[in-house]
Amino acid sequence: MQASQGRSAGLGLALASAFAFGGSGVAAKPLIEAGLDPLHVVWLRVAGAALVMLPVAWRHRDLLRRKPALLAGFGLLAVAGVQAFYFASLSRIPVGVALLIEYLAPALVLGWVRFVQRRPVTRAAAAGVVLAVGGLACVVEVWAGLSFDALGLLFALGAACCQVGYFVLSDQGSADEDAADPLGVIAYGLLIGAAVLTVVARPWGMDWSLLATDADMGGTDVPAALLLGWIVLIATVVAYVTGVVSVRRLSPQVAGVVACLEAVIATVLAWVLLREHLSAPQIIGGAVVLIGAFIAQSSAPKAPSGPVAGGPVAAGAAAAGVDLQHAERELSAKRTAP
Repeated sequence: MQASQGRSAGLGLALASAFAFGGSGVAAKPLIEAGLDPLHVVWLRVAGAALVMLPVAWRHRDLLRRKPALLAGFGLLAVAGVQAFYFASLSRIPVGVALLIEYLAPALVLGWVRFVQRRPVTRAAAAGVVLAVGGLACVVEVWAGLSFDALGLLFALGAACCQVGYFVLSDQGSADEDAADPLGVIAYGLLIGAAVLTVVARPWGMDWSLLATDADMGGTDVPAALLLGWIVLIATVVAYVTGVVSVRRLSPQVAGVVACLEAVIATVLAWVLLREHLSAPQIIGGAVVLIGAFIAQSSAPKAPSGPVAGGPVAAGAAAAGVDLQHAERELSAKRTAP
């Protein structure tokens, strides 16, 4: 009975995490279109979340001595890299497309595992990735000569590449029995990411007065401060924390499949709130992406029982046929995405 209740609670938390992550782009795009630079929006998001998680970082301050490379990699790739590239892509292409392109990360990880590390992958995992890539081709309408902004697509691919680095990093440190607390890794990743983005984004040159104005969200004026509060508190802090807790109550396969709903949620929210209408082939392509991810992740061998953490890490590692027990020991949160 308790196991059933714990599983139901974990599923609810996983859905909440997917919703929170999926809503980040919808809240960020109006701020970008109102005049804020994408890098400034990223900096506000990461710096605000880092401030909220500062007490957690203090509690796990021993990680600075124990896992400096892990924290640096998490901050540079999973936080600064993914967020910067993703938000830059939002300024040029629709939210749903930007997020779906990020789901190329499992395909890229698969290539890394198979051809660089020379490790075997399952046929079902490869078939799932092929389906996902084919679906993405429909999403970006390659037959129309890339009807979307090419630079925006490159930015989205950059976010996917940063996720690959994140997956590889989680596998590199997997053999260490001295596992790092996931919440501590998240907290220091945000702090390191905020420090790096401060140098890159140069927030002292930002037009702070825009935060006191309204931003247009699909024809409705919404206070910019309210959108920023959603991005920081819900789409970052709550999204990471609920994701970590949920995967401790679910199997990696289930958590990974639920995480795929982030793309669907983002697309639906962009459709409803931002009036971003996609064509029929793009909608079908998005469905194929999710089916491919489902097949790839469901084909992964079941990890041994025990507490797991990973969210998108578990999803990407599963899609590539990587040992999920390894990924669970080091890192427990995404990026992506928004």
